[in-house]
Amino acid sequence: MHPRVLEVTERLISRSRATREAYLALIRGAASDGPQRARLQCANFAHGVAACGTEDKNNLRMMNAANVAIVSSYNDMLSAHQPYEHYPEQLKHALREIGSVGQFAGGVPAMCDGVTQGEPGMELGIASREVIAMSTAVALSHNMFDAAIMLGICDKIVPGLMMGALRFGHLPTIFVPGGPMVSGISNKEKADVRQRYAEGKASREELLETEMKSYHSPGTCTFYGTANTNQLLMEVMGLHLPGASFVNPNTPLRDALTREAAHQITRLTKQSGNFMPLGEIVDERSLVNSIVALHATGGSTNHTLHMPAIAMAAGIQLTWQDMADLSEVVPTLSHVYPNGKADINHFQAAGGMSFLIRELLEAGLLHENVNTVAGHGLSRYIQEPFLENGELVWREGPIESLDENILRPVARAFSPEGGLRVMEGNLGRGVMKVSAVAPEHQIVEAPAVVFQDQQDLADAFKAGLLEKDFVAVMRFQGPRSNGMPELHKMTPFLGVLQDRGFKVALVTDGRMSGASGKIPAAIHVCPEAFVGGALARVLDGDIIRVDGVEGTLQLMVDADEFAAREPAKGLLDNGIGCGRELFGFMRMAFSSAEQGASAFTSALETLK
Repeated sequence: MHPRVLEVTERLISRSRATREAYLALIRGAASDGPQRARLQCANFAHGVAACGTEDKNNLRMMNAANVAIVSSYNDMLSAHQPYEHYPEQLKHALREIGSVGQFAGGVPAMCDGVTQGEPGMELGIASREVIAMSTAVALSHNMFDAAIMLGICDKIVPGLMMGALRFGHLPTIFVPGGPMVSGISNKEKADVRQRYAEGKASREELLETEMKSYHSPGTCTFYGTANTNQLLMEVMGLHLPGASFVNPNTPLRDALTREAAHQITRLTKQSGNFMPLGEIVDERSLVNSIVALHATGGSTNHTLHMPAIAMAAGIQLTWQDMADLSEVVPTLSHVYPNGKADINHFQAAGGMSFLIRELLEAGLLHENVNTVAGHGLSRYIQEPFLENGELVWREGPIESLDENILRPVARAFSPEGGLRVMEGNLGRGVMKVSAVAPEHQIVEAPAVVFQDQQDLADAFKAGLLEKDFVAVMRFQGPRSNGMPELHKMTPFLGVLQDRGFKVALVTDGRMSGASGKIPAAIHVCPEAFVGGALARVLDGDIIRVDGVEGTLQLMVDADEFAAREPAKGLLDNGIGCGRELFGFMRMAFSSAEQGASAFTSALETLK
């Protein structure tokens, strides 16, 4: 093992010892020797099986079957989740094949960030993760189940499902993906048309036609944003079947993997004699593995929020510093848009997960000695699934990349370090995704132009007020202010200005997510402006240095002068309309970005 990986893992174990032991005691106490439904009173049990068919009813009554909860985020609004419409019946049928039972335990909400970008609904994003966690807990609360299957893919959905499921960590749990849509037009072509539209050089009709050729069918969006990062991390944590993440929807192999997931989860139950609950899979080693894979692929910056929140749900105290220390030694092995021109289907064709995991294991950057849903040891995940005469089999994956423009071995990495930088200075602490930013753009020192709304920046651009070097300060976008929406509406404008030769950067207490692109952006800055963070006292014209090489975020203003300034006020209409007022109580409970921007942090800290 690489010494830095061991060091961070040991640090994580030591720091989390009390909370992790309390968590394990909690889930081990919740586990029972036999099916939990056997302990229910007769009326409770009868309610739980009343709608079941005769065969399922008899199996559950005799306690000789595993009862598997199905929790789904299906809806037609998300292309990635639309294929889940038929999964419950497929899973139930697969479970009956082996004498077990599946019950649809509950649905969870799933908003599409792509639809809500730049709209008021985007401010419900982080809150939706907490609602999903709570909905998952409600679904699993009936004590009828021996295991669980989670159906979720996109941005806040997988983290929310994970956070909820981990509170029922005594249940064996498997995540079943749906796969990416087949490739449409290239992501670069899409981005180029967006920039031309921002400049007034492309019509709305041309832009709409381009967007619809990019997002064109069922399946996950093909760029390497939060949704596909979720899938990659679930697999490297051992919560998918090997090679399951990036198989396209509605294909025979996808269906075979879904069927096998139903079979496999029953093999992990108490009845099988090979009990492996979720809380024993998600530990310090698997979390370190997930961060290593995040860095090696230049994954979504959203996971600097999600992974600490997921870790805390398992009693583990993961910090940005842990993540940054790993980033220093993990090489970048893949270039997938926005870090490159390829999409996730090209990544899969070049060698995909099996090649990536093989390389990282051989370099001593991943813990092999971990529990997974496929058995003990991560080396099982260097295999790929195939159909042979209609039967699902696994073979050894490629030992060489089939396209080193997309996926490389450690020996010829794109970069000797990962894609994440912790940014720190007198403006606070934040993160930058440097893997998508060209080296010549990673340092910007320029006057601040302060905004409190994305539309203000768009209007300033259209008025010709931004034809200069500047650092855009977009504040009052943090978790407690307005729910921490993603801020991609201004990305094309900043991209145009950079292409025109201006030095531009972004500093914000909001999010940019997995689509963070070529603009140097110090994001998730905390303390946020709403709670008195330094961003609230920045003025137009203040010189700011954003240094993605050294990881510094510095305001070049006399400290006494800066301290004497009155902080600005947030937007007066913040949190009203589009249902946002229903989440006011949750926003006030959100922790800082570094603590996961979670409403549950204080509750989970009671484990200490």
